[in-house]
Amino acid sequence: MNHLKLRTLLQSFLLEDIGDNDLTSMAIFPPDELGKGVFKAKADGIVSGLQIIKVAYQLLDSRVVVDCFFKDGNQVKKGETIAEVHGPIFAILSGERVILNLVQRMSGIATLTRKCVDTLNDPSINLCDTRKTIPGLRMLDKHAVVTGGGRNHRFGLYDGVMIKDNHISFCGSISKAVAAVHETIGHMVKVEVETETKDEVLEAVKAGADVIMFDNRKPDKVREFTALVPKSIITEASGGITPANLADYADTGVDYISLGFLTHSVQSLDISLLVR
Repeated sequence: MNHLKLRTLLQSFLLEDIGDNDLTSMAIFPPDELGKGVFKAKADGIVSGLQIIKVAYQLLDSRVVVDCFFKDGNQVKKGETIAEVHGPIFAILSGERVILNLVQRMSGIATLTRKCVDTLNDPSINLCDTRKTIPGLRMLDKHAVVTGGGRNHRFGLYDGVMIKDNHISFCGSISKAVAAVHETIGHMVKVEVETETKDEVLEAVKAGADVIMFDNRKPDKVREFTALVPKSIITEASGGITPANLADYADTGVDYISLGFLTHSVQSLDISLLVR
């Protein structure tokens, strides 16, 4: 994760929660009273976002010391201590909710991603995310996918061309849309085209697409369409793929499967902060 961007995000999140001050902690604890907090896993899973604990507490009070006992992407078991924090009680408690919200979400994404990789059980196919993330959390969500064993799709509209059905409808055809992009965008940017039919796949190949996505196609169609695409062109399957049918897409020959549910249907990993 970009450290400067992470600091900026966390500053915003902490200000949203703390505002002018943490009234409860301020009223109970003197600024210099010290304590210890322990982050415990309350369920098995893949941990992600540990850098957040360190950066957030440094923003709150430089006297807080954080010791992490795992790395992002590690498996944790229920009851294991993920990290310990030592420092002013005021700071430990003020940052608790924001830190837990983020680390729990990221660990939930990483855990689901790892489960999906294991379910697919096909090393020739990369599982990747989409832009279906909560605004403001995309960098964190996508980092969590990688720590779970997945890959990242484009981060936004700015770092890759993806010609979707609405672009094609407005423009008139795949060929016209790809030609317009090639006349405007530099050669360093890949061009992906969304397709649904055999004719659209063949048109995308002829037009010079770098990546061809098969949208909402069943496994048998993905196999059929993949066979039509030269090896020099990357293939992707997306849409209608769920944990329940993911295994059916193994051995389809596609290079990537993009899964929106990795980030838009998150079940946070249960983690708590216990103080001593």
